Amino acid sequence: MLRVLTAFFCLTLGSGAVAKDGLPQKFSLQGRTLVYDTETGEEGEPAEISDEDIGRLRDILKQNPDVSELQLNSIGGSVFAGEEIAGLVLEHELDTLVDGECISACVDVFLAGNRRRMTIGSRIGFHQRSWPAAAVHTYYRSERKRQRWATPFEFGSWIYVDTQREMYDHLSYMVSRGVDPGFAIETLRTEPGSEWFPSRLRLIAAGVLRGVMTDRQP
Repeated sequence: MLRVLTAFFCLTLGSGAVAKDGLPQKFSLQGRTLVYDTETGEEGEPAEISDEDIGRLRDILKQNPDVSELQLNSIGGSVFAGEEIAGLVLEHELDTLVDGECISACVDVFLAGNRRRMTIGSRIGFHQRSWPAAAVHTYYRSERKRQRWATPFEFGSWIYVDTQREMYDHLSYMVSRGVDPGFAIETLRTEPGSEWFPSRLRLIAAGVLRGVMTDRQP
């Protein structure tokens, strides 16, 4: 459901604002580590994982083949963008590192890493996915003719099926990345308005973290 919505509204991928080191905002290079920090954008830049970031990351990785790790700090954002960026991490066989926070859609990106680490003091947060009422209304009005929904009730029936499919895909992805199935299910207990931040030991035991850092990266 959320993937359909975000893909539908996906903007044309542009280069966006440019950081001091020549990379788009939210990105910076530290040796072979590419930093993706959605919390440091400038005015006009979405302070979250956005659809524009997909093309930006693809171009950066193409131009910098020596990058071996993606460092993350993000409270989340577009589910569609998170999944697409995770695909790029898998394609380039990158390690991932959380330095700060990684919540919601950011976790999909993090789990795509080969070696997955988190600096001391950092946090990884989980919660249920959501679809705001205004966005639901907009999507229904734009798609009802193409989908041949005669009434809102037919649309509601479609949502019911699509949501189950999306949750199956999401849980399957987590398990395929080595996350304990019981832990993956538990991540669905926290409602969208709050976050669950498991301890480092819990994250290691559940297979979310692979490899341990004892201090921050220089």
